[in-house]
Amino acid sequence: MSYATYKLIHLLGIFALMVALAGMAGHAAAGQIKEENTSFRTLLALHGLGALLALVGGFGLLARINVEASGLFPGWIWAKLILWVLLGGLVALPYRKRAFARMLLFLLPLLGFLGAALANYKPL
Repeated sequence: MSYATYKLIHLLGIFALMVALAGMAGHAAAGQIKEENTSFRTLLALHGLGALLALVGGFGLLARINVEASGLFPGWIWAKLILWVLLGGLVALPYRKRAFARMLLFLLPLLGFLGAALANYKPL
């Protein structure tokens, strides 16, 4: 596949993951419980699929820019992988830590911005 195709897959995954997290965080921040969220399972599936697409698209992009897998990845790739793990784990927090749910709504755009900055500027 082409670079552009992998980039679209990567972005689709990121958007799906962020929408799922924001949906859960918004619902939890409104004081609702998980059992009251009729879309909870849909959001979980969207989150998982988004994480998978982001990972597959990201590694496809790395293959297209000829990043060698035999050696250590550059620091910006490790930072993006840590960000991916963080975003994957955040799905557990909104309903467990209500105070964090509202903060997550502000944190998600910043995490997205950090990921974009790492990919565009490759600082590490």
